[in-house]
Amino acid sequence: MNETRKIAVRLIALFGTFVSAFAQPAIAKDFVLSTQCPASFELRQGHCYLRTNYERYVSLENAGVGGLKTGLPPNREGFAPAEIDLGRYLFFDPILSADHRMACASCHNPDQGFADGKARSRGAHGEELPRNAPSLWNVGFLSRLFLDGRATTLEAQMKGPLYDAREMANTPQKLLANLNAIPAYRQLFATAYQDTAAGIRVDHVYRAIAAFESSLISLNSRYDLYAHGVSDALNKNELEGFNVFRSFVARCAECHTPPLFSNQQIAVLGTPEPAGHAFDAGAEATTGEKAMRGGFKVPSLRNIELTAPYMHSGRFKSLRETVSFYNEGRGHAVPKNEKLALHWHIWEPKLSSKELDRLVDFLKSLTDESFKPQRPSAVPSGLQLK
Repeated sequence: MNETRKIAVRLIALFGTFVSAFAQPAIAKDFVLSTQCPASFELRQGHCYLRTNYERYVSLENAGVGGLKTGLPPNREGFAPAEIDLGRYLFFDPILSADHRMACASCHNPDQGFADGKARSRGAHGEELPRNAPSLWNVGFLSRLFLDGRATTLEAQMKGPLYDAREMANTPQKLLANLNAIPAYRQLFATAYQDTAAGIRVDHVYRAIAAFESSLISLNSRYDLYAHGVSDALNKNELEGFNVFRSFVARCAECHTPPLFSNQQIAVLGTPEPAGHAFDAGAEATTGEKAMRGGFKVPSLRNIELTAPYMHSGRFKSLRETVSFYNEGRGHAVPKNEKLALHWHIWEPKLSSKELDRLVDFLKSLTDESFKPQRPSAVPSGLQLK
């Protein structure tokens, strides 16, 4: 063993964080990319296209609020199976972070609704990040990304956490150096992409992760069965809750529009910040528009039962606490020194306690993990799986 390697081994023993070159990465033959599309996708001419019952229905714009026979917005599709599977390995591999401690899955855990169960996620150095981690279920349908809606593509969005000094804290140069140093990754990228003779490129990385994230489809809940004509898929309490949800009293469906259960707009709600935290300007900080102060993207409610705590700050611990917020009067939680342009749907519906309970019952009928992807047993870097 030469002197340089001896020094590196001593550093690993002392600090346990320095990894990539000495982490015993797997060899290429240990990993084979799938040639089959994920569930709910159809393979056509080597590429995967989503197939759902919602394709039978009219577009979102023409179907009215809360209608059962409403179509979905366009989904990102047309990726090759190999791209999707390569993205799956990258998603769980800590090689993407600067210190090799964090993966995409660290904040978007498939066992926690592709969120992380924390009010605010933890960053590269263990510090609390500014906002709650959103779920990635059905993210391929979204035209606005981040809670403040500042990104419009998955590729643009992922650059945020990858290179933010508070999150994965990497750089494009270091990311590529690490991946190109691993024989298994060089082989896998060469399988997925034909133009890798000069090495793995960052656009390959972004596209593969976008391919995997676009495959995270959740459209087989009991609500979906009901929408497609199975009349007894929802029980009495859930049906009562659905009627509250789409009523002109509660007006939930006007922002959380089925079947995506989001209209993807920015809404100013006036939700309270946790004690000791400064007011979050939300979309105002990225748009410069005063009317967007405190505004955040309307999230999809798919698998909402699995992603507590709720709101941009993780302020509410339960669904019951969350729906109660909307029932307590317009602007009741806005700080006295703030003047917000609250969304016009935020008023005082005066729902009964029973109606709030039924609303929660309905929201739980949106849970569906039937196509949850398989977590790999190992990743090509040889690092500990996240």
